[in-house]
Amino acid sequence: MKPRLALLAALVVVGACAEKQDAATESDVAERIVSLAPNLTELLFTVGAGSQLVGVSAWSDFPREVLELPVVGDAFTVDQEQLALARPDLLLVWESGTPVHVVDELRGLGYKVVTIRTRSLDDVASALQKIGELTGHVDEAEAAATKYRAELQSMRERYSGLPAIRVFYQVAARPLYTINNEHYISELISACGGVNIFSDLTNLAPTVDVEAVIDRDPEVMLASTDAGDDAFAEWARWPGLAANRLGNQFLLPADEIGRATTRVIIAGNAMCLALQQARINRDARAAP
Repeated sequence: MKPRLALLAALVVVGACAEKQDAATESDVAERIVSLAPNLTELLFTVGAGSQLVGVSAWSDFPREVLELPVVGDAFTVDQEQLALARPDLLLVWESGTPVHVVDELRGLGYKVVTIRTRSLDDVASALQKIGELTGHVDEAEAAATKYRAELQSMRERYSGLPAIRVFYQVAARPLYTINNEHYISELISACGGVNIFSDLTNLAPTVDVEAVIDRDPEVMLASTDAGDDAFAEWARWPGLAANRLGNQFLLPADEIGRATTRVIIAGNAMCLALQQARINRDARAAP
């Protein structure tokens, strides 16, 4: 499995999430910030607070300026020496990706830690506003959130009323991971008029059996470009699978689909176009 795809699969299945907030002190404007998630790093730049970053997590690579910043850890571990050198007055952690014990340890060391929720599409706009408040970029954050909400609404209005089509989203092939209806990728599927065949499962990113996929017979298979051109190669063993018969297997841009940021709109539009092509393929197959 490629490193970034492995990261996505790992982060998406973290079961223990940080939920406590430091509400009493969040009104203070932070001047030295460490971000412990790539999507939060990106959101900081989106609201104009990139210059306040003094440390980031592994895999933070957008925008390019991030590459000049010291790496202080990843979703699961923190380099305490690097963190101390950064002297942050605020640590931002991802609620769906940073384990509770890591957050508790950081708070125990005296750091101010704020968790940011980005599980749903609407959460992205709220996260922008929250980060704007914490960093003193309220106006920039509000503008970014308004623009994002408008683009999201436009996408929903354009595609959600189209004929339904059954979709399987493959997070990783080995083990075989997908997403349930609570994940923002599933929201994108719905916004594009698709139906996530595993929306009913309990876990956010459950493992599934090949037999379960075959039984639910998706008409479309989706994965990210990180999975490579052979992402769906193993499914060729089942030519009767609807997605195979219809030629409906599509790759979506990895960076945009893999992070809950404003760029998820790019991934959403790519997905909607893919599902529209899938409908065309289905209709052509059904034509006499």
